[in-house]
Amino acid sequence: MSALVFCTSLDKTAAPSADLPETFGTGMWEHPCIVDTKVGRRIDVERAPNHWLYAVSSEMGMHPLSASALLTRNKDDQNQTSPQKPSLSSRAGTESETLQKLLKREYKYGFVSDFESFSIPKGLSEATVRRISELKAEPEWMLEFRLAAYRRFLTMVQPTWSDNVYESVDLQSICYYSAPKPKPKLNSLDEVDPELLNTFDRLGIPLSEQKRLANVAVDAVIDSTSIATTHWKELMKKGVIFCSISEAIREYPDLVKRYLGSVVPPGDNYYAALNSAVFSDGSFCYVPKDTVCPMEISTYFRINDKETGQFERTLIVADERSMVSYLEGCTAPAYDSNQLHAAVVELLCEEWAEIKYSTVQNWYSGDEEGKEGIYNFVTKRGQCKGQGSKISWTQVETGSAITWKYPSVELLGDDTVGEFYSVAVTKDYQQADTGTKMIHKGKNSQSWIISKGISAGKSRNCYRGLVQINGSAQNAYNSSQCDSLLIGDKAAANTYPTIQVTALI
Repeated sequence: MSALVFCTSLDKTAAPSADLPETFGTGMWEHPCIVDTKVGRRIDVERAPNHWLYAVSSEMGMHPLSASALLTRNKDDQNQTSPQKPSLSSRAGTESETLQKLLKREYKYGFVSDFESFSIPKGLSEATVRRISELKAEPEWMLEFRLAAYRRFLTMVQPTWSDNVYESVDLQSICYYSAPKPKPKLNSLDEVDPELLNTFDRLGIPLSEQKRLANVAVDAVIDSTSIATTHWKELMKKGVIFCSISEAIREYPDLVKRYLGSVVPPGDNYYAALNSAVFSDGSFCYVPKDTVCPMEISTYFRINDKETGQFERTLIVADERSMVSYLEGCTAPAYDSNQLHAAVVELLCEEWAEIKYSTVQNWYSGDEEGKEGIYNFVTKRGQCKGQGSKISWTQVETGSAITWKYPSVELLGDDTVGEFYSVAVTKDYQQADTGTKMIHKGKNSQSWIISKGISAGKSRNCYRGLVQINGSAQNAYNSSQCDSLLIGDKAAANTYPTIQVTALI
């Protein structure tokens, strides 16, 4: 007997209810498959082993089925003898070796690319803001957005409350716009400067090959501009918009105007205000209703110019009953000075939509004496606006001289879910003050937090978490776990968990 099986966005440890919501109908999911319900043959769930599947048949009715269980049954069916698990001692030895390799690895992305670029003079002023908007040929409403943010920024002071210890950032010594010399609109990757393509080849992101890969779309950003976006035509066939934020402002102004600054307001904090005034490029993705994005989307950020800061803006919107998975990566040359990276990421989920956002943060961390490296001051926030929506943050932090970021989720709708999974590794003199915020406002909202910190050398690693349950969030649930590992007698780790519960009177 066979059954139609399709994946839901539910992936909790407990099986979901057998009462399948109408919003999870097969029309939403583009990868249904036929399986034998006894052994689960012919089901492709390797890429989502933690998801729950619903098996539907006229004889069996409807019931949840663990995808990982199906995988196990598949393998057992093919091979009755299960391999013996490694002993605890051998596993511990392997894990220790892996950790030592990670801590001793050399930074192989510190090279500088030689290509012609255009830069504006260093310094921050209203004229700088206007010049950036002019160079990007932006509409008047976008200039007003920037100017309002800049005026708000002028009323603020650099924050100093983190565990990180560093000299104040001189914002007047930074160039706020540097980009490869402008060329006419590119019709294909074949027209991109070969030196730029070679840069991403050396980084392990061969853009010329990406156009032949069907499972990942990439937006490549270097310094202040996006140089190429792959697979955007294929995505458009499904109604998915994936392009640079600059192109989105020009081509889809109504969408950008509607959502930009709705999750992270321009005056949210000091560095968010700065970003809102001077952001240069970044990625934009809009997934329409009842659509699962047919491929992974990804952005790779690269700083090349020595005196330039990077201030990208990322905006991802998942409309009702849609789903998208996004991955970002980043690197920078090994310069003998510090550089500032101050980005803003906004995620918005409508009813029963889902966004998975993953980060591999590998900025240059400086030398063994604690000099040089990137200051990574980032604001990331997601908003589960509609009922049943879900946002999942996953981050691996290994780079930057100083990291200061708290990917967060506002759980506004009922039955919403927020997740945060983080591994932060620091060595030498690196400093990281990171964590998350889960703001519960919707009924039956749920959040999961798992954070692992590893500190070696003379580094400092801090976890700072806030779980806020408002009076309207009846029956809310949170699970938090934070673990720290100290290697050596000079590393430091601090944990600041905060739980705020407002009683409903």
